Amino acid sequence: MAARGLRNNNPLNIRRSKDHWRGLCPQQTDPAFCQFESLEYGWRAAFVLLTSSYYQRHHLRTLRAIITRWAPPVENDTAAYITFVAHHTGLDPDALLPSPSASPATWQSIATVMSLRECGLHPINYEAMRSGWKMAISP
Repeated sequence: MAARGLRNNNPLNIRRSKDHWRGLCPQQTDPAFCQFESLEYGWRAAFVLLTSSYYQRHHLRTLRAIITRWAPPVENDTAAYITFVAHHTGLDPDALLPSPSASPATWQSIATVMSLRECGLHPINYEAMRSGWKMAISP
């Protein structure tokens, strides 16, 4: 059986909140996590959170800062999460990240590895991921 995040078309396991994400399923049956109509919408929401909210609005500019907020120590082994993403992306957890517009590939790599951490090792649908990126950066 596929991981919960994949069944929900939510590759980064975005928690339910008051946010009205584009592409949410009309009926949300998972008590904790958002369910999206397609994987593309799940990726879109992930990229909006990572780039518009975390990077731009909250000025979280390192992997360590982003992941500490994404997967706080009260819920996760945050240090292991940071190590996993840093190792698999080749990024220093404390180095300043390039802006999303300057390096889309960096942000796509970060999100892809975060999905592997969130949902376990699984085949990545790169077409859906890139489509989600395009939807996230388009008005």
